[in-house]
Amino acid sequence: MRYLGRLHLLALLTVVLVTAVGVTAALAWPNTAKQDAPTVVKDGWSWFSRSADTGERADLVLTNGVVYTVDEDRTSVEAVAIRGDTIVIVGSSAEAEKWIGEDTEVIDLEGRLVLPGLIDSHAHATSGVSDIYEVPLYGLGSMEDCQQAIADFVAATADLAALQGAGWINSVFGEHGPTAAMIDEVCADIPAALYSEDYHSVWVNTKTLELAGVTADTPDPEGGIIERDADGNPSGTLRESAMELVAGVIPAYTPEQLVEGLTYFQEFAHSLGLTTVYIPSMPSGDTAALEALHAFDASGAMTIRFPTAVDVSPEDDISIAGQIVASKAAEAGGNYEIVAAKIFMDGVLEGVTAYLEEPYDIRPDYRGELLWDPQHYNEICAALDKAGVQIHVHSIGDAATRITLDGFAYAREQNGPRDSRNMITHLQLVNDSDIPRFAELGVIAVPQPYWFVVDTYYDQAVDYVGQERADRQYPMKSLFDAGVTVASASDYPVSWPPDPMVAIEIGVTRTVPAGSEAYVDPDYETPLWPEECVTVEQMIESFTINGAQAIFKENELGSLEVGKKADLVVLSQNILEIPAGEIHNTIALLTYFDGQEVYRSDQFVQ
Repeated sequence: MRYLGRLHLLALLTVVLVTAVGVTAALAWPNTAKQDAPTVVKDGWSWFSRSADTGERADLVLTNGVVYTVDEDRTSVEAVAIRGDTIVIVGSSAEAEKWIGEDTEVIDLEGRLVLPGLIDSHAHATSGVSDIYEVPLYGLGSMEDCQQAIADFVAATADLAALQGAGWINSVFGEHGPTAAMIDEVCADIPAALYSEDYHSVWVNTKTLELAGVTADTPDPEGGIIERDADGNPSGTLRESAMELVAGVIPAYTPEQLVEGLTYFQEFAHSLGLTTVYIPSMPSGDTAALEALHAFDASGAMTIRFPTAVDVSPEDDISIAGQIVASKAAEAGGNYEIVAAKIFMDGVLEGVTAYLEEPYDIRPDYRGELLWDPQHYNEICAALDKAGVQIHVHSIGDAATRITLDGFAYAREQNGPRDSRNMITHLQLVNDSDIPRFAELGVIAVPQPYWFVVDTYYDQAVDYVGQERADRQYPMKSLFDAGVTVASASDYPVSWPPDPMVAIEIGVTRTVPAGSEAYVDPDYETPLWPEECVTVEQMIESFTINGAQAIFKENELGSLEVGKKADLVVLSQNILEIPAGEIHNTIALLTYFDGQEVYRSDQFVQ
């Protein structure tokens, strides 16, 4: 990942590779309950509850805690009561006691903090299958370490027809990526495709190049780069769209394997307090992954919300808008839904493919790769906007972000203003003058706070774009100050583990957490752009109510209020009170989805 080392997976896999139980049928409660419920006033503030005078009782009461509701007033109360999948009271422990009946489960929180179920607004959940079937190269600091990991994996895996993996670090190999010969030394007889940790480059062996027919005569595809040796032969690293040249060589995962991966990821997410994960990129032709999501949801075993975006490529025409509308209608109503279109505007800084306003220092005549013709992008934006489709755009470079915003503005000019809530994710370099445009256009910012640190990626940025730009990576406070809705995300598996507690700490400190595996250099104590530090409360908002707003579900999710879905997490520490540098040590003790317990830590003791 961006700075954390890959944790050992075996213990986790033995727990999570079990089909999740179905969600118990829930008693519906209208979202308008707050308007009709009696108001209870205590200590100068009020909350709302359904009356228990009718003899109704809660299925679950969590009492004697600190319930940070993330409602409009950011209220803290003592207790929450749940009936079916719905919250029926937030208030005092005494009020909650009225809802306790013979069959009510009561959890004494003993002062622990409760938050709304956490929302990751950009994570590739379908990559869970990779954690099961692929060699992990995350956090490995040398070519020799990567080779050893490959050799060990091949030796331990019987009947391996092809090698897949991910996680190698661009900065380990420098401006030019690793070579096929490096893999050939340890795996030459079967095809191998190993993705970089940002998934914008693939490292392949000679066998893969041969089977794919990639030679010195193969031209770079539009928007892609085939790295070559001095004689013009492919060297073994393919970047951006050039990765598609070898896509057919490695056998695709079956829907059954993908469901296995989704089950694994779901349990992993629950252990981190996550109850909603936005899947930001799904190739429209990836029928296996779409089938797996549909099947997993239909089985009743999906106890997480998976709003999903479908890719739109520069080769698509405006008819893609109608196709996405049809897909949205077909999958509406479940825990898995198609909600948006995904567009990649540029590449990544470490691959020298992010699209910049000024040239790279390392290549003075080069500004990166713009993957779209701006006018065609504008037309696609207008067509999607007219069809009512939300747009989610990958943008790393400042020039790419400006062009992205221009497209959103063009759509508004063509169709008139609407509550589109288009999103831009990553936002590594942003021109200061473009930040107010986010608010003006109602655009939601989706950053990855895990990356807001001085580490090897920072060092590489200094080499590639110079000190001044490297020191102004990843704005956050400026976005909040401008009134922009900021919804945080991990970009799993790029960030591993996708632990919101780690992200919350880094958003506040902008330093590598002390004592973590990644804390290997005293320089990491230096904050990255400290003026952009935000508060713990803002970080919580970014993982709760703002994430709900990003998917148009703020009336159902994102805060603990009467009538909303009973998604919540109980934490081991009160992150609102402890020193910021200790937040990353906080774990989820209990996670509830739709009022049902879906995770309980061994460390939870009543």
